[in-house]
Amino acid sequence: MKRYTNTFFSALVATAALFFSASANAQTEPAGDSHDTRLGLGLSLGIPTEDAYKIAIGGDLRLQKDFYSNVSGLLSLGYTSFSIKDEAGGGSADYIPLKVGIKVFPIERFYISGEVGAAFGAAKSEGTGFVYAPGIGIGFNRGIDLGLRYEGVSGLNYEGFPDSKLKLGQVALRIAYGFNLSR
Repeated sequence: MKRYTNTFFSALVATAALFFSASANAQTEPAGDSHDTRLGLGLSLGIPTEDAYKIAIGGDLRLQKDFYSNVSGLLSLGYTSFSIKDEAGGGSADYIPLKVGIKVFPIERFYISGEVGAAFGAAKSEGTGFVYAPGIGIGFNRGIDLGLRYEGVSGLNYEGFPDSKLKLGQVALRIAYGFNLSR
């Protein structure tokens, strides 16, 4: 398992490096294409898809690099906490997601995104799991980003569950503010 985790983490870092360095080698830039870099600070509120949980709350930092006017690469780091219902033992299942992804704007301001990465256990959760998050959203001109996503996590260990493997899922609303680092 440790070898798998190290290999997965290495692949994740290599993919992120590839995404963010790809536009640095471009020789020409089509008119109107942005190559801005943004840092976003977001808060999420989610409805868990598993019965043992009440609510999911999280926050994240997201680096977004524009490759073209309608395609951006993403790198995000956050913290998510699933509140466990009292009848399921109480407490929380927490993890730190590190994800890479892509955001595509098929029409102005509306986007479709996809992220994958590692979920590192925190608090009573231990180990490393796989996290994925497809989503949609709207980016506003003033830096506000409003998104809706499904985020799934598998493979984390948790001391309070009989089989000790967590399967977490949530439908989350994310509101964020992005700072343009290119200006």
